[in-house]
Amino acid sequence: MLHTDLSSKYLFIMNYKPPLELFSNTSSENNSINASIIWLHGLGADGYDFEPIVQQLNLPHIRFILPHAPEMAITRNNGYIMPAWYDVYGLTPISREDEAGIKTSQDYINGLIQYEIDRGIPSHRIVIAGFSQGGAIGLYTALRYPKRLAGVIALSTYMPLKTSLASDALKANAKLPIFMAHGVFDEVISLETAIVSRQLLQDNHYALSWHEYNIAHSVNAAEINDIRLYLQQLLQQDLIE
Repeated sequence: MLHTDLSSKYLFIMNYKPPLELFSNTSSENNSINASIIWLHGLGADGYDFEPIVQQLNLPHIRFILPHAPEMAITRNNGYIMPAWYDVYGLTPISREDEAGIKTSQDYINGLIQYEIDRGIPSHRIVIAGFSQGGAIGLYTALRYPKRLAGVIALSTYMPLKTSLASDALKANAKLPIFMAHGVFDEVISLETAIVSRQLLQDNHYALSWHEYNIAHSVNAAEINDIRLYLQQLLQQDLIE
């Protein structure tokens, strides 16, 4: 698995660090990449958090972009400064929501999508993936993006600002495939919270694939394998054995 740090006019916005870029060592960086996956980490982590999982997926011809959230004071954690896509106020993430922070992260991810388009990847070959906070931003951004995307992978997460979905969602992604997975024993974002978001997405007629695993707020081998098969089908990629 080869990796480089990106530097471009799109990525030095506010206090964002350049994302990590990964691609299979069987792929040529210049001419055989035909899809991109922008993968967002959770609260307190960084882009390197999911580097091992990208390696396990081992899919050819895909560029993985792993951005780093900016550092900010988190209200729930007594103002402790850590990487975050938005502020968290209470033990339940939907008790009070940081709308301004969510929209700021949406704008940043929109910039990353545009950068991939500028590098020759059509929007319908771009997947947004994320875990926890990153998954929430992924869902929020993708369903409001004006061009058709390939799909969303939302892990151990929920739909933020859910009351605005019906009015904000754009037709370009009305049929967006969504892979949504959650741990039965998750104590950070409860399964019940995720199920409310699942129902919201189903009520709005999204093509949602739901998965439950006997884990807490984490990812396991079975989930990684399911993601791998999902991406292969979604992007019509060959698996590396």
